[in-house]
Amino acid sequence: MDWSLLALAGAGLFLAGIVKGATGLGYASCALPFLVSAIGLKPAMALVIIPAMATNVSVAFTAGHFTETARRFSRLYVAMLPGIAVGICLLVWIAQSIAVRTLGIIIIGYVLMTLYRPHLLLPKTYEHALQVPTGFANGVLTGLTGSQVMPLFPYMMALDLDPNRMVQAINLAVMLASVCLAAGLFSAGVLTPELAVASLLAVIPALIGVEFGNRMRAHIPAAQFRSVVLYVLLGTGVLLLIRS
Repeated sequence: MDWSLLALAGAGLFLAGIVKGATGLGYASCALPFLVSAIGLKPAMALVIIPAMATNVSVAFTAGHFTETARRFSRLYVAMLPGIAVGICLLVWIAQSIAVRTLGIIIIGYVLMTLYRPHLLLPKTYEHALQVPTGFANGVLTGLTGSQVMPLFPYMMALDLDPNRMVQAINLAVMLASVCLAAGLFSAGVLTPELAVASLLAVIPALIGVEFGNRMRAHIPAAQFRSVVLYVLLGTGVLLLIRS
């Protein structure tokens, strides 16, 4: 990568941090579309891992309900692990353009779900039955694209959880998926030592962006800013589909 691409990647990491701090949207889902355009999918997945973990780690200790959530969704979390392994195998095996298109579809789906918040309601009888397929599918898409939100996000929405429990449930999934994804990408040779160092350094612009976004939240209309960001993400998702 030349310096212009590194600068573009750094700007993407910083902007994703601002969005995370100001709106609470997922860090990796915001950063990946910009990074993929700059450096390609596989390096982007490796680069975003440690910043994504760093920007989520505090949530585990502030959202509450940690033990309760871990027990309630334990089968979903465990099912993600083999799914991530399958996804990484697909990432190595298939053409990168297919993985990029899949990422574009995921980003578009995530944005539409977040913008329009359809009223989904999953009966209690199906909550446990769907944990394993949801966790496995989420793991496959995480390993293939680096984005950790689908189908986890609509599943959690359909349970009608209170905000703190939903944030904690999604956060625990993202934390676990990030650790397993890092291990899998390292084993597959995608996360090289050089990219691991770069990912560690990328925490700096990410956390600066989060802090900047936290401060912005008090001075901007959050709902309007969130909508603008989501429409920008929608556009990047469409571009990923068109350009791949």
